[in-house]
Amino acid sequence: MNCGVSAPEGAPLAAPGRSPAAMGLRAARLGGIGAVIAALLAAGAPGCPVAFFARVPCPGCGLTRAALRLLHGDLAGALAFHPLVPVALPAALAFVGTNAVSYVVSGRWGYVERQQGRALTGGALVLIALMLGVWVARFFGAFGGPVPV
Repeated sequence: MNCGVSAPEGAPLAAPGRSPAAMGLRAARLGGIGAVIAALLAAGAPGCPVAFFARVPCPGCGLTRAALRLLHGDLAGALAFHPLVPVALPAALAFVGTNAVSYVVSGRWGYVERQQGRALTGGALVLIALMLGVWVARFFGAFGGPVPV
């Protein structure tokens, strides 16, 4: 039965957008974006637009610096920058990683958003509430706050 699509004998039909070339191009795009972000951070560019323009720390202020401290093996320094880094960093890495793989494979960003369930939504709400709580507490001097911007 011919459905109007032909391929060489024995060759599987690739789904549109799932060809190795298309996936390679999307992976290269993500790699390029990651390289630009890494170069900006290494050059000392401001990482938080809220802090840069408003001169007020946002709820996530200190997380990038905390993650960099963790990469250097300095847990105490990381916790000084943001006490939620042991929870927020793995959550952010899982979110970005899952979406990046989805983008490379299917060309669609937003896999995690489409997979929302009670556990994912509840976990995200708890993390947001914790971050807001730490943010407010830091304005009163808790957790080494307020964070310098």
